[in-house]
Amino acid sequence: MPVPLMILIFIVAYLISSIKILNEYERGVIFRLGRVLSATKGPGIILVFAPIDRMIKISLRTVVLDVPPQDVITKDNVSVKVNAVVYFRVIEPIKAVIEVENYHFATSQMAQTTLRSILGQSELDELLSGRERINHELQSILDTATDPWGIKVSSVEVKHIDLPVEMQRAMARQAEAERERRAKVISAAGENEAATKLVEAAQKMAEHPMALQMRYLQTLIEIASDKNSTTIFPVPIDLLDVFRKKE
Repeated sequence: MPVPLMILIFIVAYLISSIKILNEYERGVIFRLGRVLSATKGPGIILVFAPIDRMIKISLRTVVLDVPPQDVITKDNVSVKVNAVVYFRVIEPIKAVIEVENYHFATSQMAQTTLRSILGQSELDELLSGRERINHELQSILDTATDPWGIKVSSVEVKHIDLPVEMQRAMARQAEAERERRAKVISAAGENEAATKLVEAAQKMAEHPMALQMRYLQTLIEIASDKNSTTIFPVPIDLLDVFRKKE
């Protein structure tokens, strides 16, 4: 085989091997003789001339990072286990490559330390009731810390808070006591309202004696409607006043 033909075949094979295809969500960071190019490559067809060039693929899709359960001691000295989920994505591929060795691992470690730090400054009631505020604070701190790496943290969600069994029992007793307190308050308020209505009714009957007689007849009708073997006829006390006056 002639030498020029061999060279031509080598050049064609080299050019074909230099062709790389990047997906729509991928970008290529090119190092040429050890120096990074100022602009990323992709998506689509690009040329990487090895061994002069070296390409690192970076995905621009949102990464869902599951933060392992962390042992946290709250501000009021309660030991809990908390895990969370972090949503982040690469917005500057060059920084994600040259500013940190492994941006995924670094973001994970930063999320774990930040989670323990922030939750350790909050009381247990705040963890349970103020989760939205804590999520926003975690997202803001993580986003600021990872910004030099070209990472954008879009959301942080505290997923689960595992309480000790003793604390769960104590909270259950507290909730039960709170429900009993509310029930007693509502019952007392009902008794107070009923007593007020009875006083108003008694005052109106005292002003209009005929109302007492009408109430007496209404009571007789209610008793007669029941199929009882014994019927009790209530006699208003004021009916006896007539006989007392005669004596």
